[in-house]
Amino acid sequence: MKETAALEAHLRDAVEGLAGDGAGQARFGIAVSGGPDSMALLFLAVRAFPGRVEAATVDHGLRPESAAEARMVAAWCAAHGIAHAVLHPAAPRTGNLHDWARAERYARLEAWREERGLDWIFTAHHADDQLETMLMRLNRGAGVSGLAGIRPRAGHVLRPLLAVRKARLQALADIEALPHVQDPSNADPRFDRSVLRSALADADWLDPQAAVRSASALAEVEQALQWTVDRLAARHLRREGEGWRLDRTDFPRELQRRLLLTMWALATGSARPPRGDSVDRAIAMAAMGKKASLGGWLLVGGSGWSLLPAPPRR
Repeated sequence: MKETAALEAHLRDAVEGLAGDGAGQARFGIAVSGGPDSMALLFLAVRAFPGRVEAATVDHGLRPESAAEARMVAAWCAAHGIAHAVLHPAAPRTGNLHDWARAERYARLEAWREERGLDWIFTAHHADDQLETMLMRLNRGAGVSGLAGIRPRAGHVLRPLLAVRKARLQALADIEALPHVQDPSNADPRFDRSVLRSALADADWLDPQAAVRSASALAEVEQALQWTVDRLAARHLRREGEGWRLDRTDFPRELQRRLLLTMWALATGSARPPRGDSVDRAIAMAAMGKKASLGGWLLVGGSGWSLLPAPPRR
């Protein structure tokens, strides 16, 4: 069918654009939940890259139906000669449920990729996901990095369907009679994304593909900013005792913020930055030549800024 062929060609072109020259010989692992989006992705990948595709389903065990859904995917894969694995979380459930589930999903997929000798993982994120992500982050006051949305490529993960509408993937699953399930959590009003998705259902004037273009433009801005920060850090950041010093600070506020966060990461070894409002307060104090506490560290302002361990409290 024309639509199937068009989506297959889109997938092939997107993967070649994201993976580069090595795409022609690469082996791919498809993350498949059993929903229509991921089943459509698996179907297209098998057609576009015959003999180079495996699949995996991460079963978090959060719903009674999840094991049966994984078996459904496994049965389809077996019928089509595709290797399939069911992966389970290794870490105990802690903190925010969605954050834990997401972290475990990608950790298990990466371990599986390495074990199977695969080059890339595909996920089935699409244009509607991108719009939802951007709106949620906009509502939380995100900056450039957050508003750049879901990245088409992150580590060994590729998202080659980001420019495709969800409706096209659902239609493909129906036309090709692909077995699939609808995750009830997608309509659960306890989750922010579900509430937003419901609100957007009748917003025909919103164009998810326009959001994809905006996200791409913002991602390029983010890349340019980080390129600048990396070079400024190499020139103006140095060790100072147990901390770090920035010997030049007359930069636009966004570059100041990013340089301070670079200092923080170097000093603490933590990938999790302090809250944005605390960073902004610290920058304001340092710009006036004053001191400011920042998560157990002390930012000392002046002609240059020093980030040092805070003295013990008496």
